[in-house]
Amino acid sequence: MEADTAPKAAQAPKIDWIDKLRHLLQTLAFCLAIAAIQYAVQPERPYELPLVYSLAIGSLTWACIDFGRHLFPSNAATGWPAGIPGIALPACGMVLGYLGGTALADAWFGWSSWDGSGLAQLRVSVVITLLAGLAGTYFFYTRGHSATLRAQVSEVRTQATEARLKLLEAQLEPHMMFNTLANLRVLIATDPPRAQAMLDHLIAYLRATLGGARAALHPLADEFARLADYLEIMAVRMGPRLAFALDLPEALRGVPVPPLLLQPLVENAIRHGLEPQVAGGHIGLHASTRLGPDGTLLVLEVVDTGVGLGASPAHDTNHPGSHFGLAQVRERLATLYGAQGTLELIAGDADGTCARVTFPLNSPTP
Repeated sequence: MEADTAPKAAQAPKIDWIDKLRHLLQTLAFCLAIAAIQYAVQPERPYELPLVYSLAIGSLTWACIDFGRHLFPSNAATGWPAGIPGIALPACGMVLGYLGGTALADAWFGWSSWDGSGLAQLRVSVVITLLAGLAGTYFFYTRGHSATLRAQVSEVRTQATEARLKLLEAQLEPHMMFNTLANLRVLIATDPPRAQAMLDHLIAYLRATLGGARAALHPLADEFARLADYLEIMAVRMGPRLAFALDLPEALRGVPVPPLLLQPLVENAIRHGLEPQVAGGHIGLHASTRLGPDGTLLVLEVVDTGVGLGASPAHDTNHPGSHFGLAQVRERLATLYGAQGTLELIAGDADGTCARVTFPLNSPTP
């Protein structure tokens, strides 16, 4: 089957009534400015004359052009009708707006601009309508073009963000797998029953991970379930040296979070906090909320009773190669939540470390 490489057909733009109201107000302000200029040039004439004619002609011209463009497919790059309609529309709009506006203003004053006494003024109003129509058309065209470009840039940025997150996840999962398989290799030679138990937990972990596909977000309950499987794997290897507890309030189970966000923090706590300690230690995972300056924040904590900050080179932020997981978490938070997504490493009162992740509770889907 051949790939469809034909460009997408242009579609008539949908009407945004708020945008139309904004355009109308801008047009009325433009008409008032033109009336003021005319009155300044010809102060002997009543201000009502240029005011009524300017408002009537300008409003109808705007309506014919701005609403008329919805009758034709628009160019994706400009948001304006493509080809001949894009050229003919302003010309027709100015003609119809001038004739209709002049007729309305004539009816308002009770005379006709087409008799002999009004022809001189009629020529002036034609020139004004032509210049004002061209200026207004160019103004709205450039604004529409700019809005279309901004929308396209925003779409490209969104796609780049999604691709970046996929790359980060693709880098993270092999990192975790290499660590687990290395542990499994050691256990196969030293303790086959425990290796079998670890393999069973690994299968369960992979089934849950791969079953979740590559969704941008998943429920916090799924994140905790994956971490529970991973900690079970580590508990098989470390035995009584590893204890853990997960604290997830019922109200937060359905909160959407990025997949595998806490995984590297748990790995870091085990590898650089508990493993260097002969007695091992305890890992606690906690979820809570707190009020931030811009709304409610979700707070996720990985707390360990390991050797603490500074006792392991992994806690040195300048140590090369030791902060793969922490760097991934920070980069994902920055990509998804900007400055509102943070990762803090906090030293415990005695020993141990708390890795605290904070980001908006009600954040938009990436």
